[in-house]
Amino acid sequence: MRTPQTLTISELFGPTIQGEGPSTGQRAAFVRLSGCNLDCAWCDTPYTWDWERFDRARESRPATIESITRWVLACDAELVVITGGEPLLQGRGVGLLAATLTAVGRRVEIETNGTIPPPRDLPEAVVFNVSPKLSSSGIPQRRRIHPQALRAFQDSRRAVFKFVIAAPEDIGELVELQAQFALSPVWVMPQGTDRSSVLDGLTFLADPALSHGWNITCRLHTLLWGDTRGR
Repeated sequence: MRTPQTLTISELFGPTIQGEGPSTGQRAAFVRLSGCNLDCAWCDTPYTWDWERFDRARESRPATIESITRWVLACDAELVVITGGEPLLQGRGVGLLAATLTAVGRRVEIETNGTIPPPRDLPEAVVFNVSPKLSSSGIPQRRRIHPQALRAFQDSRRAVFKFVIAAPEDIGELVELQAQFALSPVWVMPQGTDRSSVLDGLTFLADPALSHGWNITCRLHTLLWGDTRGR
């Protein structure tokens, strides 16, 4: 049984390169947690939640915060990215892990889909990479857009908002969401798990990003290593 002192993890890997968002290109250690409350059609980590296709007993395991911290400290990377799945499903444990890691000098980013409000007791130094899902995810809006959570992230003043653009209609939907919730700063990223689709997506996104004042991010890990797991 999971307790606040344990987390259900999918994998630990690094040092590697953060491939997305404001920290793109930086050395990082990744703590990938198991479990998600969404099921995006184009998800690139279905092994964290799709137990019809993947063996839950093989793909997830409990780990103590102490053991995760030991692994991080042995990893030559100042930045630690806590990702998933959806990490905030394990909010209490994530909060304890983030507090432990920042106390020993690591920078911590939490990647989240923005459906669960941020825990209130997280250290101020923690940054949220919030990635609300758009219609191309195949998920009904009522499940993927939670106004209270998005407003809480925006009000925290330590969140960036990163949107995966997988279809042209995503652009108009993002414009509306940004206006509705005053989201800032906004980063856009192409969907894709191979070099050609990522490069094509970047070409498509360049003009809309400039027009709407968005930042643009590639999937650097995909350009470097394709769809290789653990990179």
